[in-house]
Amino acid sequence: MIQIFSIIVLIFSAIIHEYMHGWMAERLGDNTAKDAGRLTLNPIAHIDFFGSIILPLLLVLSGTNIIFGWAKPVPFNPNNLRDKKWGSAKVAIAGPLGNLIIALVLGLVIRFVEFANPMLSGLLVLAIFINLILMVFNLLPIPPLDGSKVLMAFLPTSWQLKFMQLERYGMILVILFILIGFNIIFPITVFLMKLIAGPGALMTLLSVT
Repeated sequence: MIQIFSIIVLIFSAIIHEYMHGWMAERLGDNTAKDAGRLTLNPIAHIDFFGSIILPLLLVLSGTNIIFGWAKPVPFNPNNLRDKKWGSAKVAIAGPLGNLIIALVLGLVIRFVEFANPMLSGLLVLAIFINLILMVFNLLPIPPLDGSKVLMAFLPTSWQLKFMQLERYGMILVILFILIGFNIIFPITVFLMKLIAGPGALMTLLSVT
């Protein structure tokens, strides 16, 4: 049950993440996502067959504690953005910001609502943890993750071009990080989870996982 709940939360959190990219792009003058039918919370428009379904199921069946996946990236055209210098960075940061907002809202619920069933509060903490994992992971400066696009906005043009060349190896870099360095982001995520949901959040999380 916990694994299925985790997959459902992961899928909808990834969808909101991608929707926020499209929402920000539209606010900045680019209608690419809207024209492609992607400026919607309808899961069908965003689900990636491998990243949203196959990979999470394989991770569950393997017995690992890591549940991970993604939705289809929302397209946008940086040439349409009114803000040429910071526009792409704003679009990139909007996705992780969406996950942070979800975590903050659920954190407020946990702090101010008394739950008769401790399992319910545990599931909410798990949802917070999943959203924070998505946020922190996507903020890593590894192409093609959102963090790389934010970083590029601060780099000189010559460095930006070199950095963009790394995107051809992006999927390899991401997979290597998941296999080798994924544990690096756990302390950051746990710290943020305790900050948002309270000092007992880790014990609450462990009680349901």
